[in-house]
Amino acid sequence: MFTTFAKKSLAVLAVTGTAIAASMSPALAEYPEKPITMVIPLGAGGSHDLNARVITSIIPTYLEQAMIVRLTPGAGGQKGTQEVANAPADGYTLLFTHNYIDMLQQHVETLPYDPAEDFVTVARVNFAPIAVAVLADSPYQTMDDLIEASKADPGGIQMAHSGNWGALFVPAAQMMKSLGMEWNLVPYQGGGPALQALLSGDADVTMGFPSSLSSHIDAGTVRILATAGPERIYDDIPTFTEVGVEGDIGFMHRVVLAPADTPEDVLATLSEAFVALGEDRTFTRMMGRLGENIEIITGAEYDAMRAEQSVAYEALVADLTSQ
Repeated sequence: MFTTFAKKSLAVLAVTGTAIAASMSPALAEYPEKPITMVIPLGAGGSHDLNARVITSIIPTYLEQAMIVRLTPGAGGQKGTQEVANAPADGYTLLFTHNYIDMLQQHVETLPYDPAEDFVTVARVNFAPIAVAVLADSPYQTMDDLIEASKADPGGIQMAHSGNWGALFVPAAQMMKSLGMEWNLVPYQGGGPALQALLSGDADVTMGFPSSLSSHIDAGTVRILATAGPERIYDDIPTFTEVGVEGDIGFMHRVVLAPADTPEDVLATLSEAFVALGEDRTFTRMMGRLGENIEIITGAEYDAMRAEQSVAYEALVADLTSQ
């Protein structure tokens, strides 16, 4: 009898112990336990892709797990964005996007997600001024040449961009309205494909950011005609302000977002890793080679900026679509 009772007791203890261990294991687990996927809702070869390759090569040092890039272009960035909105809020699927996809598109059309409610900021990595680019052998030697030709032949100049209401489309639309000219805006699935359209001769002009343009400038295949902002980036290239385009036009913020219900401790781990990344010497050097800056803003601080962007973009869309 004793032996039977002992065996039953041991069996009960074994089952109970297993149940306790199973119930405790999630609490004991430390994030991250597996690789993290960073979804880019744009095509290959653009500035986001290039920046992401640098980020994901260094940040595993601070997360002790790999970060894997997944390109999911389509619908002007909505396809990849919706994928992350529908992903589990566990910190293993992040979105690497920009301010136009994030906060402007909602004012243009009804989205299958709510950017303000469905996402929260992990970190804003940097911001970049856009540039107007043509081939080195283009007949448009200066921005004034391009403006004059555009006014003389409305719609005759093909401008490749990264998708309607995206990071290349918006400043192009603002520039056309400000200068009273018209381009034929042709959409591609991201800045990389738009740049390839220029390089192949399928477009007369495009816009781009330092990381995607710098190697082509160095190689002498692409020429910059103007850059965003009031201050010159290149000594011999005018700014948008100098050619008559006023306002805060052509700046893209690269931001990492997570699904809104991601636990606070997971967000904190991710944000701390990005802050450390921003101070990493190798990361700083590699971003410098791309011609990109580094300015990490985390969590609530950039979420407040997102709210301000939404208000500004609502007014912008109303202005650009007004007759």
